[in-house]
Amino acid sequence: RVKILDLLTIVCKAIDDRLGENISIIDMRNVSPFNDYMVICSAKNVRMALSIVDKIEQDANKYGYDVRAIEGDDTSNWILIDLYTIVAHVFVGTEREVYNLENLWIDQPRLKVNL
Repeated sequence: RVKILDLLTIVCKAIDDRLGENISIIDMRNVSPFNDYMVICSAKNVRMALSIVDKIEQDANKYGYDVRAIEGDDTSNWILIDLYTIVAHVFVGTEREVYNLENLWIDQPRLKVNL
């Protein structure tokens, strides 16, 4: 089993591989009992968002990580994939600005992952 920072790299690489944009990682360890990190990205359309989530799920499973839940479908502009310690949010269009999760958690540390 790989470490959590390795899982962050797996998630971010999957997003990058499927042309996800503007990846943001928020350290939630001090404020959330449910997950350690939140990964946020944008997709150009719903089809790309679904492809990103599918790639995250495939790659996580490949390295022995389980997916707790996926919320959203082919009609959603916000799709979430819960990997227990990491929750990834994939937004389509202006939906990311509407919910503005980065601003909601502005006081939490940010991370960078080298791809």
